[in-house]
Formats: sequence, C-alpha cells, structure tokens
Amino acid sequence: MKLHIDVDCTPEEARAFLGLPDVQPMQTALMAQLQERLEANLAATDPEVLFKTWLPHQIGNLEQLQKFFWQQFAQAASRATGGSGHSGDRE
Repeated sequence: MKLHIDVDCTPEEARAFLGLPDVQPMQTALMAQLQERLEANLAATDPEVLFKTWLPHQIGNLEQLQKFFWQQFAQAASRATGGSGHSGDRE
C-alpha cells in the first residue's frame, strides 16, 4: 500500500505546527553582528601592516624584496640545470 500526502504550507506554518521555535530574529541579529565585525576588521586592515606581517623581517623595502625574489629564482634555476645530474640517477 502506498500513501501520498501533499501539504501546502509556508515554512512558518510548518514550524508552528511542529512546535519548532522561530529562530529568524536571532539569525538576523547574529548576521548583523557578523557584518559589523567584518566591516570593522576590513577598515582596520592597513596594507602596510599586512605587508610587514606576511613578509620576513629582513625584507624591509621593495628593493630588498626584488633582490630576495631574484635570489630565489636564481637558486631554482641553478637547481634545475645543475641539480639534474644526481649520482644516484646514473646507477
């Protein structure tokens, strides 16, 4: 036997019928608080502070940053050209 029931009601009506609490006001308040906190954090972020936080302390200005990158590129290139002939590869 197969029984099929269609109920046409809104989520609010279903929640009230099943005795579930309405959490919409709490959710709205929490989302408003979250938005305020995010906006405050975004306003407080200073690109210079982020730059200093993310990069190592020895890199102070853009010239040093450029030298750092060139050194890394040169090391990677030397490893790619000179490092491919490992003695373990020849055995």
